[in-house]
Amino acid sequence: MTQQERLEELRTALRHTGIDGGLKVLNDGIAHRYTALYRLHDSMLKNVGLFDKAGEVRAEYLAVVPLESSFCQFVLRDGFFASSDTGEDRRLDGHVYQGKLMAYHGVPVRDRHGELFGTLCHFDMLRRDISQENFELMQQAAVAFAPLLEQQP
Repeated sequence: MTQQERLEELRTALRHTGIDGGLKVLNDGIAHRYTALYRLHDSMLKNVGLFDKAGEVRAEYLAVVPLESSFCQFVLRDGFFASSDTGEDRRLDGHVYQGKLMAYHGVPVRDRHGELFGTLCHFDMLRRDISQENFELMQQAAVAFAPLLEQQP
């Protein structure tokens, strides 16, 4: 399936099944266990959608995350963040989740005015790579998720 076809599949899922369906479609093409959408409010990130390949109930520690202890802070600061092995990533030296949350790939979600107000991310407790094509798809997906994220409190 081409990247354009995957993007269209994602848009269809978002129209018919909302955030959860869109996250599932986006996760289908990668090895990461989790794909999530977070909304930034003050200095907290609120999880508004999480797809887990294992099908487990969302862990409470993923529901609301302080920005300063998240990897999402780097997405919001730098425009994206990608680490296939946080344990070996020197940019994260001293971070509380370095080597615990092993893989993290995230992009910003912007509101209709271009302001940052959330993140879309893939993550895993195991080392995981992501192709450039899948990372670019995630960036395009962030635009598709934005209107739904804006509707979240």
